[in-house]
Amino acid sequence: MNQIAMKARVTGRVQGVAFRAWTQAMAQKLKLTGWVRNDERGAVSALFDGDRDTVQEMINQLWSGPGAASVQNVQTELAEHRDSRAGFEIRT
Repeated sequence: MNQIAMKARVTGRVQGVAFRAWTQAMAQKLKLTGWVRNDERGAVSALFDGDRDTVQEMINQLWSGPGAASVQNVQTELAEHRDSRAGFEIRT
């Protein structure tokens, strides 16, 4: 497998619309590890770790988000892959 980690920052109407819970559920369904959290500037930030194609699928899904969300942009950057990551958590 080709394992990678990728950070994402999602902007638009993404706080107060269950975006973090939706992201966690999608990441768990795809068997990715990492985390998601709201940031201080009104965006949602996340880190996804797993198979390259699966991480890219998750990034593509971020453009839709949950029903009440309105995503304006998704910025990504590669991060350090770590085999030690376990589960996918919502951070505060």
